[in-house]
Amino acid sequence: MALSVPKAPGVSQMLKDGARMYSGLEEAVFRNISACKEFAQTMRSAYGPNGMNKMIINHIEKQFVTSDAGTIMRELDVEHPAAKLIVMASQMQDAEVGDGTNFVVVLAGALLESAEELLRLGITTAEISDGYEKALEKALEILPTLVSHKIEDYRNVEKVKEVLRTSIMSKQYGQEDFLNDLVSKACVSILPDEGTFNVDNIRICKILGSGLTKSEVVRGMVFKRFVEGDVTYAEKAKIVIFSCPVDIIQTETKGTVLIKSADELLSFSSGEESLLESQIKAIADAGVKVVVAGGKVGDMALHFLNKYGLMAVRLNSKFDLRRLSRSVNATVLPRITTPSQEELGYCDKVCIEELGDTTIVAFRNEGKDSRIATVVIRGATDNFMDDIERALDDAVNNFKCLTRDGRYLPGAGATEIELATQLSAYADTLPGLDQYAVRKFANALEVFPKALAENSGINGTEIVNQLYLAHNTEAGKTIGFDIDAEKASTIDTTKAKLFDLYQAKFWGLKYAVGAAATILKVDQIIMAKRAGGPKVRQPAGSDDES
Repeated sequence: MALSVPKAPGVSQMLKDGARMYSGLEEAVFRNISACKEFAQTMRSAYGPNGMNKMIINHIEKQFVTSDAGTIMRELDVEHPAAKLIVMASQMQDAEVGDGTNFVVVLAGALLESAEELLRLGITTAEISDGYEKALEKALEILPTLVSHKIEDYRNVEKVKEVLRTSIMSKQYGQEDFLNDLVSKACVSILPDEGTFNVDNIRICKILGSGLTKSEVVRGMVFKRFVEGDVTYAEKAKIVIFSCPVDIIQTETKGTVLIKSADELLSFSSGEESLLESQIKAIADAGVKVVVAGGKVGDMALHFLNKYGLMAVRLNSKFDLRRLSRSVNATVLPRITTPSQEELGYCDKVCIEELGDTTIVAFRNEGKDSRIATVVIRGATDNFMDDIERALDDAVNNFKCLTRDGRYLPGAGATEIELATQLSAYADTLPGLDQYAVRKFANALEVFPKALAENSGINGTEIVNQLYLAHNTEAGKTIGFDIDAEKASTIDTTKAKLFDLYQAKFWGLKYAVGAAATILKVDQIIMAKRAGGPKVRQPAGSDDES
């Protein structure tokens, strides 16, 4: 008979064997805070223009070398439940703004670190989270008063360049002016007269070889492919796009054809050929110069395309077909038919070009009707080009946000120190225990100028002291950390044109405080036994067989 070992009374009695439960300050709260602190510390060293790169090898052995927080978190595959909450807050920031993911992680980590000190002093988690929420409310009230720059006309390339520069600088310090020029021109060139700017309309094509300075903006689309036929150039071309293969049409149902003589066999095959030829001739007679297919182009079809001087391009991706149709203003046809004039697209030039040892097909539209722009990136390694792509992606998202809200705050840590100064003064007016949490919130904001300084090899405490001194005066609200100086020194961010997106700070503060408050309110961690997980070891003396 099997020996029955009774379970300890309490929650564990209700759960399956192998389930674990942690409760209380020491086991649950401090354990969560410790994990989040470690995670935030990792991301903090990647913050700012001089942030260190992380080398990550993901679960499929792919290597990434980057300082981009979004990529690091996506590839790390974080398992800890509390750290996962911070990652989720950061992903929400990415979805809402497209930039400032590291801001959320670093601030949430700093808030939890400050909360740990208060918890050890005996203040409860409820009072801390209430204090943080009060501080957030006050910070969001102060934020609009700190706006130092506003863009009204976002069709002006020079004005756009001023504000996108900081975003690119944080990822590609030293290359910001060249990349800023590319991305500003690309974004402004495809901005619609009505409706919103679509981030997907800026495409990026990475071609190995040469150097970054050989990168260019193409108004239209670029594909790393070769044409199917002999025709490699078309100008002022009408374009037809098929989502199906261009070949002899297969019947939808199976059938049997009885052929009794050689003449019947010849007439049957010539009938198929003449049908295909008549279809391609009708397409050519409609004025079409370029045929784009979503499937293979058959040998017989290719022969007739060459005969009628049509250029054939094959695109395997249905998404590329959709984008190209949007770019040239064509309708994607599901089967080979003669297109109407409304279904045809137009492109100024379709041609084959060689960049390094890569052949590309370029659909160039130089007119105002171009709806898509492609940034062709050149570089020596794939890793380098991937990092450039991330910097451009952040800049494009910044442009999308400025078309909605053109307000900008002082960068280089100026906004954070000004918020900290005003929140510290606000904390002195509060009567309850909340004041300690609000003061710690203000201290947590110091982490940003500190991180910028420490990642540049400068004493962070010295910089924070200098910034506080400058922000005590009315004229010093826009004073930030000078990253180019050899010693600890400050700079006027308005004169240096260092601006941070208002939307990024607004949502970043909200998401970081939301994540920190949620983690602080967790007092128990209950981990159920995973299905198919490792077997729980039987206690000594137990016997499965009776």
